[in-house]
Amino acid sequence: MAKDTSTQTLRICHLYPDILNLYGDRGNTITLVQRCLWRGIDAELTTLGLGEDADFSDFDLFFLGGGQDFDQFTLLDDLGIGKPNSKASRLVEAVADDAVILAICGGYQLLGDYYIGRDGVRSDFIGAVPFYTDSAPERMIGNMVFTCDDFDTTVVGFENHSGKTHLPPDNPEVSPLGKVEVGFGNNGEDGYEGLRYHNTFCTYSHGPILPKNPAFADGLLQLALSRRYPGATLAPLDDRLEDLAHDSVLKRLRG
Repeated sequence: MAKDTSTQTLRICHLYPDILNLYGDRGNTITLVQRCLWRGIDAELTTLGLGEDADFSDFDLFFLGGGQDFDQFTLLDDLGIGKPNSKASRLVEAVADDAVILAICGGYQLLGDYYIGRDGVRSDFIGAVPFYTDSAPERMIGNMVFTCDDFDTTVVGFENHSGKTHLPPDNPEVSPLGKVEVGFGNNGEDGYEGLRYHNTFCTYSHGPILPKNPAFADGLLQLALSRRYPGATLAPLDDRLEDLAHDSVLKRLRG
């Protein structure tokens, strides 16, 4: 039986919502907040743009959406790559401390060690998760389907990226988020999509991903809730409409 959540609060931080917001990625935070409210859990959403800051230890869940290469490089100074007590360094600490993080596409790439552009120039990124991305000559674009064993579900979404992400082959703490059924995934070569590292989840799936993948959304919320309130569990919701949306897309893409 789910424990009473009427006095519980989850604090969500949406980083750079005005810049990293391709293909409606803002809908992910809307979904997280609403699924909390439906359960009687208070959800406090804080948005941090350029020049804005907060105490990252206050937050239970962070979200970074997608953006173009230009958008990513626009953020590097504000993130303070390589500087002490910067947003970047505190994101590294949040990842290591098992805060729940969802990062999409450009936000996904930013969490890695570095990015190699088409000109061969390497740019250091946040370095919160051990992987790197390089630029491909052709874009990987289209609808996608991938498994997500962590939350025992199949995820449907949309990808559009030229970055090819490579996970470390010798680090057991970094695992793919799932196996690609339809689409390209991380790099269009190894058959895998996204990653999980501690409680950080990364994917190339836009859409936004969470409204039509309720099991994925609740998996994130459950991790954040139990981290803040050990032993707490989410009450079930009536997801018939969400499941219909998910299943209709899945049937069409598989068909």
